[in-house]
Amino acid sequence: MDITELNPPPSPDEVFRYFQTLPLPALTTRQQPPGNALVGLPVVFYADGPTSQDFVLDIRGFTVEITATADSFTWHTGDGTDLTTTDPGAPYPDHTVTHDYAPGTYTASLTTTWSGTFQVDGSADVPVPGTTTTEGTPVTFAVVEARAVLTDPYD
Repeated sequence: MDITELNPPPSPDEVFRYFQTLPLPALTTRQQPPGNALVGLPVVFYADGPTSQDFVLDIRGFTVEITATADSFTWHTGDGTDLTTTDPGAPYPDHTVTHDYAPGTYTASLTTTWSGTFQVDGSADVPVPGTTTTEGTPVTFAVVEARAVLTDPYD
């Protein structure tokens, strides 16, 4: 009798159940300018943290290597707008994710969607059949309106 019939390698669905419980990083939401922003100038968003991570698990005696990769980033701007991108953004001057605001106080956050591949005991890579998400720490900031004030230089 072949012993693999009694203990078959983990199936993709079984690996997916483990994938959903991995300690994936909750990417931190960053915004520029830090602190208050100005009406008429876009706020720049980007994420801090790794966008790929490797894990080695023992599933029923099999060595399973999983590579998790951040596939999409959904920026919840705090004013009802969601921006979905395939990159984590970047700080100024390389910014790729921006949003314009009206005056007010806003709390923005980031949801990262992760996909993965896995291999069992050194086999070829196989896609994990599903995705999972992490929620980053939100940031709160005020957007203020700058007003010009005329002054008399001779006062």
